[in-house]
Amino acid sequence: MKSLTRHLFVHLSVAFAACWMAFAALAQTVSTAPVRIGSTLALTGPLSATALTHKLVGEIYVEQLNARGGLLGRKVEWIVKDDQSKPDLARTMYEQLVTSDKVDLLMGPYATGAILSAMGVAQRYDKVLVHHTFGIPALSKYDFAFPAWSLGGDPGNTVPNSVFDALAASPKPPKTVAFVTSKFPSIHFLTLGAREVAKKRGLKEVLFLEWDFGNRDFGPIAARIKDAKPDLVWMGDIALEGNMLLDAMKKIDYTPPNHFHTYPAPGPMTKSPDGKNAISLTIFEEHMPFLQNKEAAAFVKVFNDRAAKAGLPDTSVEVQAAASYSAWQILEAGVKGSNSLEDRKIGLWLKKNKVQTIHGLLRFNELGNYGDDLMRIKQVQNGKWVVVWPKAWAAPGAKLIVQ
Repeated sequence: MKSLTRHLFVHLSVAFAACWMAFAALAQTVSTAPVRIGSTLALTGPLSATALTHKLVGEIYVEQLNARGGLLGRKVEWIVKDDQSKPDLARTMYEQLVTSDKVDLLMGPYATGAILSAMGVAQRYDKVLVHHTFGIPALSKYDFAFPAWSLGGDPGNTVPNSVFDALAASPKPPKTVAFVTSKFPSIHFLTLGAREVAKKRGLKEVLFLEWDFGNRDFGPIAARIKDAKPDLVWMGDIALEGNMLLDAMKKIDYTPPNHFHTYPAPGPMTKSPDGKNAISLTIFEEHMPFLQNKEAAAFVKVFNDRAAKAGLPDTSVEVQAAASYSAWQILEAGVKGSNSLEDRKIGLWLKKNKVQTIHGLLRFNELGNYGDDLMRIKQVQNGKWVVVWPKAWAAPGAKLIVQ
C-alpha cells in the first residue's frame, strides 16, 4: 500500500511539475511576445497622397518606441492594412484586426469616414481608438475614442472664425467669398459652418457649389468661380481636389485672388506653382516656435531624411505628419500611464489626464473627447507652408499675404 501511495505521489509530482513548467513557458511567451497594434490607412485611392505620410510617421514612431524599450517592456509590432480610401473596407479590416489578427491595441485610420467606421468596430469590442484626423466632434459618440486632431468641440464655429480673423487683420480683408466644397463629411461640415460665420461677419457670399468626393472634372466649377469674381475662394477640399480645381482654373486663364483649402495634400500644394499663397489649417509646421519642443525638433530631422529617401512629395513635417505623430504619443502615454494593455484602463486614464504632444498639451474631457481648438492658419510662401496666424505661432517674419 505504501509503495502504491509513493508511486502515485511520484506520478502526481511529475505531472504537476510538467504543468507548472508549461504554464511558466506560456507566461514567458506572453510576457515577451510583441505588442501588436493594428490599423488601416488609405495607401491607395483618392486619399493616398496624404495617408502615405501617416504610414511613414507610424514606421518612424514604432522604430523609436522599440529603441527605447517598447511598451511595458515588450517590443511593438504595427500591422497596417490598405483600406483603399473606402470607409466600408476600413470597417471590414478593423473587424479582421480584432477578431482574426487578435491585435492588442488599435490605431485609427486616416480621414473622417474611415475613422467613423473604425470607431464603430472599436465600440463593439470595447477597444480604445486613438485617431488623428476626425473632423466632426459631434459624431464621435464613443467614450474611448481619443483625437489628436485639435479642432475643439465646436469647429464649425471656431475654425472658420480663426480663418476670417486672420484675413480681417490683413491690410486688404476680402469682402466677397465663394464657397465650393466636396461632400466628404468633415469637409462639408466645416464649409457649412464657414458659410454661417461669414454671414455673421458681413461677408457677401457670391457662390455656393458642391461636388461628390472622388470627382475629377473641375472645369464647370472653375468656370462658375471665375464668373462670380470672389475676393476669396473657400475650397472645401481634401487630398488632391484643391490641386485639380486650381489646375482647372488655370486652363481658363483664371487665378483666384485668395484661396483657402481645408485639408489639401500638403506636398503637392507646395510643389505646384498654382499653390502660391494658398491658405490652410495646421497644428504644427517645422519652424520656430514649434521647434522649441526637443522631441518635435528630433522628429523633424528624422522625418526629413526618411521622407526624402521614400520619395514623398513633401519631406517637411506639417499638420498631417504632426497629427499622426501626436496620435502615437497619446497611445503610448495611455499604456504607460495606466501601466496596462487593457483597453478600459487605458481609456479611463486618458479621460482623466492630459497628454503632452509635439503640437501642444491635449485634454479629452469635452464633446467627443475633444479639448481645446489648437488650429492655426498657414500659407504657402516661397514653396513652403508657414504659420501666419495667430502672431504668437507665426514663422519668424511671416505675415499673411492677401491680394
